[in-house]
Amino acid sequence: MKFILNDRVVEETSLPSDFTALRYLREKRGLTGTKEGCASGDCGACTLLVGALEAGDVTYSTLNACITPVQSLAGKHVVSVEYLAELGDGLHPAQQAMVDAHGSQCGFCTPGFVLSLAGLYENAAVKEQGLNRESVCDAISGNLCRCTGYRPIIEAGLAMEGQQGHLLSQQDWLKAALADLDNQALATEYLRPNSLAQALAAKRQHANAEFIAGGTDLMLENTQRYKDFGVLIDLNNVAEIRQLGEQGEQLIIGAGVTYSELEDFSKTSYPQLYNLLSRIASRQIRNRGTIGGNVANGSPIADMPPILLAFDADVRLDKADGSSRVVTMSEFYLGYKQTQLADDECIVAFHISLDKLAEFHRFYKVSKRMEDDISSVLLAARFTVNEGRIEDIRLAFGGMAATPIRAQVAEACLQNVAVTDDVALQQVLQALREELKPMSDMRASAQYRLDMACSLVRKAWLELNGHTVPSFSGHPVPESWLALGQEVGQTKGANHA
Repeated sequence: MKFILNDRVVEETSLPSDFTALRYLREKRGLTGTKEGCASGDCGACTLLVGALEAGDVTYSTLNACITPVQSLAGKHVVSVEYLAELGDGLHPAQQAMVDAHGSQCGFCTPGFVLSLAGLYENAAVKEQGLNRESVCDAISGNLCRCTGYRPIIEAGLAMEGQQGHLLSQQDWLKAALADLDNQALATEYLRPNSLAQALAAKRQHANAEFIAGGTDLMLENTQRYKDFGVLIDLNNVAEIRQLGEQGEQLIIGAGVTYSELEDFSKTSYPQLYNLLSRIASRQIRNRGTIGGNVANGSPIADMPPILLAFDADVRLDKADGSSRVVTMSEFYLGYKQTQLADDECIVAFHISLDKLAEFHRFYKVSKRMEDDISSVLLAARFTVNEGRIEDIRLAFGGMAATPIRAQVAEACLQNVAVTDDVALQQVLQALREELKPMSDMRASAQYRLDMACSLVRKAWLELNGHTVPSFSGHPVPESWLALGQEVGQTKGANHA
């Protein structure tokens, strides 16, 4: 495989399939500015900046090097922190701003922060966008500072506005060099098929191989449990699983679509989904993690399955022998970490009715941190309303059972009742307390989960009835709110987006 590392093209032919970008930089290239903090994609100390040639421009995104196979970066421009100061005269604007704002304390996390800010600076310059507190906080949402130094780091990000520096993407040689590279991994244990048919053929040939797209969960088997993978089949070149858009009467979300791609897509058309996606993991994880991976790992606290349950989504599964089948999300989960997905199958896409997406819906996530945290409770609610009556309802929960579930007994209490019927609401809340049997763990007690589930359903009902309720999206608080003392979380009235 070939890629550009800083300012040179490198070629590797003998790396193991699961050799991470972090290990490659530190062990093979001596680039030790990139740190290992958690080896699980949580702290951001290993953040890398990765550029890709798209529509004639080089755009950059951040990722966690500790859980990224280096061979997945074939055909890309990989930027380590050491390279930034070599671009022109003096430090990169992100580095200079960190110095001026005293943004580095112990320094261990600093390289990750610098590259996250550098990525923001680069893309803002290419898109001719300004910088503000919200964009800075979003850029560093996956970088943890254990010295509680966020204030000067945010100040550093804001100080980049208007600074002049040599842009990574504007180097004359870079576009030509990227255009000359292919993105194939030539190793025998890391395969990159270009079509679904090729991917399934590779699975037939290597029955024990693992499919990988983002790998943000799969690679934890390597970094946390020390499992050595054999053959990995990378699906990122498979167009069939990357589709995203409205087709006919359905929204098609390919299994290989990343959270960031779905976030960008939903910003205007599906603002409720957009707000929830901003609270899933970190920017680095959202840049690589995929919708299919979130569903396939079978976790009861995954954030996307309750949403797909609430919309009665269909799941297309393709088998290595070429056959294909469709199951509903309500059928997909069989038990804890058990799904309908067979060993020789992959998820291709999710299909959601546009009519159901047009109905009133709300998503609420409760976690200890607003960013980069796992749900204690997640509710996805959808109401079908006709002439002031609730004709249909979905209340789907994550974090409440061994699998993502629907509260079907509680749903029945609101079936065919007036939207404003608060007696029916009380019956729903009582039914929830009898139907749900949550567990206690380090994230929340069973009682807390039950209380929150009831509160979230009541919140959805209030919004359905047009009430304005406090609501926190995952997007950072705008600086204007802090300056004016405006109440955080005010929303406009209920809407059907």
